[in-house]
Amino acid sequence: MSRRILEKKQLGPCIWEYLIEAPDIAKAARAGQFVIVRLHEKGERIPLTIVETEQAVGGVRLVVQEVGKTTCEMVAGFDAGDALLDFVGPLGEPSEIARYGVTVCIGGGVGIAPLYPIARELKAAGNRVIAVLGARSADCLFYEKEFADLCDAVHIVTDDGSRGESGFTSDVLGRLLDTGEKIDRVWAIGPPIMMKVCADVTRPHGIPTVVSLNPIMVDGTGMCGGCRVEVGGKTRFACVDGPEFDGHQVDFDGLMARLRFYTRSETRLLDEHELQPCTRKQEEAW
Repeated sequence: MSRRILEKKQLGPCIWEYLIEAPDIAKAARAGQFVIVRLHEKGERIPLTIVETEQAVGGVRLVVQEVGKTTCEMVAGFDAGDALLDFVGPLGEPSEIARYGVTVCIGGGVGIAPLYPIARELKAAGNRVIAVLGARSADCLFYEKEFADLCDAVHIVTDDGSRGESGFTSDVLGRLLDTGEKIDRVWAIGPPIMMKVCADVTRPHGIPTVVSLNPIMVDGTGMCGGCRVEVGGKTRFACVDGPEFDGHQVDFDGLMARLRFYTRSETRLLDEHELQPCTRKQEEAW
């Protein structure tokens, strides 16, 4: 079923926010869930996390980063008023929201987007919510005000130190633990290596740590097996068993190896379609 794009705006270099008209999905969606999008009849199916729902207009808000062929094509060729051919959801298991006590929500890069609805629901459930937001540089950081408005504390980290402190999100997490901050539960969403390191930081303390995985995915219903991951020594499917898993149980090395498997094919497709994600020219223009 085709869905109309209601809004499109740029959040940073190669990072865009879309509002898609999908009232049925907007009514059913919960924090942590996602949709599968196909642009046109010859397009591939890609998963995108639901960031927010706009009940007044029946809209679903997504954040898209130009990385591969489809995301670059979406940003280059689909604007407000255009329609996406397929928009299926909500898919996946929602986040387990409860009153835990003190929660730390860690977002790296575009992982800040799916973290936002989780932080919002955790706060609504009565938790103390500490956010740690990390980006490559200040211009790649987004939703800072949104997190500041709902969280009890927000820590900003950038690789180059252009906003907040210089370093990594895991550095802040480790410092919070070193200062004696009582933490009952952690969410970490971002690049696999970031989630892996955050899980390594919390493991000695026995703090439950939830990560959200976004492996290669095709159908989103558990039929293709493309999104399989090893969790606790067992094969799980991110689309139906996840996308959230116990970060202490995830085989991150295997996950990262699978994510690198199609790098050459993706590069070839970008060249064939004359698409370039995050070029230096785009970054300088921003």
